[in-house]
Amino acid sequence: MTDPMSYRATIDDIMRTSAVIPVLVIDDAATAAPLAEALVAGGLRVLEVTMRTPAALDAIRAMKQVPGAIVGAGTVVNAEQFKAVMAAGAEFIVSPGLTERLARPIIDSGVPFLPGIANAADIMTGLDLGLTHFKFFPAEANGGLKALKALASPFYQCKFCPTGGISEATAPEWLAFDPVLCVGGSWVTPKGAGMAEVAELAGIASGLRR
Repeated sequence: MTDPMSYRATIDDIMRTSAVIPVLVIDDAATAAPLAEALVAGGLRVLEVTMRTPAALDAIRAMKQVPGAIVGAGTVVNAEQFKAVMAAGAEFIVSPGLTERLARPIIDSGVPFLPGIANAADIMTGLDLGLTHFKFFPAEANGGLKALKALASPFYQCKFCPTGGISEATAPEWLAFDPVLCVGGSWVTPKGAGMAEVAELAGIASGLRR
């Protein structure tokens, strides 16, 4: 099987690589590489480092050194953050919402982009920009799988990564819905967990691929 990052990957390639994309909030960059190693060892290669802490950029740099890891930046909300994460080596970009001002430079750069959507208007904005792959966020608070099924029906060409409130218990139901290529979640890196536990949880999560 071809490594999705052995060429200029698309967001579709990246979303199909792992059933679960860990959503990582990293406070200490020194923990980043061991965490990435544990996740990759468990079978989760696609890692989303959220821009929620001062350590995020250094964490991206550190995780990029881990063989097999595909490291992206999440919670990117403006063009300045986009420039910073690209300088740190981010391989894909995830945003919690979608604005043309943010999307244009990302699309023009060619880097894989997964913008957040919450309703039909958001999806239509994305389609106008040439996008077809979206993060459904916050998934559970936004009506859950029932809401996504209703949204996906008129937008048959779109694919989704639901994120927000999804757990190990509910992920299989989301993944069973054909337009869902993967889910985002934080349950694979519970607070206080050791690296052996993270690797074990990642192994279970990677096996959720239908």
